[in-house]
Amino acid sequence: MKIDIVIDTNVLVAALRSSRGASFRLLSLAEDDIFTLHVSTPLVSEYEAVLKRLITPLSPEEIDDVVDYLCSRAVLNKIFYLWRPILKDPDDDFVLELAVKANAAIITWNVADFRHAARFGITVMNPRDFLASLEVQP
Repeated sequence: MKIDIVIDTNVLVAALRSSRGASFRLLSLAEDDIFTLHVSTPLVSEYEAVLKRLITPLSPEEIDDVVDYLCSRAVLNKIFYLWRPILKDPDDDFVLELAVKANAAIITWNVADFRHAARFGITVMNPRDFLASLEVQP
């Protein structure tokens, strides 16, 4: 059974900055159909905005290619902002809303920021723990 996940932007940032860690390994598994990735328009917009303003070894065009690839492997979900704010950082609320809509786990390096996700039955874990749960080592 495939696991449904939402990847927080900080995981993409880590993956594009280093090919040695769990974040990069997680993204490299996107083509293997081990999990179902879920995105929303606000999340994709955040991916693009954050990645393009950070210093990475990739050009803006290459970042577009990465985001386009992830979108091609993902399920697009519409979210309706029915309840806000829930989390300490309002920018994380749409990630939680997407996870609730998709009944998906949130993969993030900022697990503590999503501590209220459990109220909605949402699992939150970092990429390393997620890979371990799949028995895939970084």
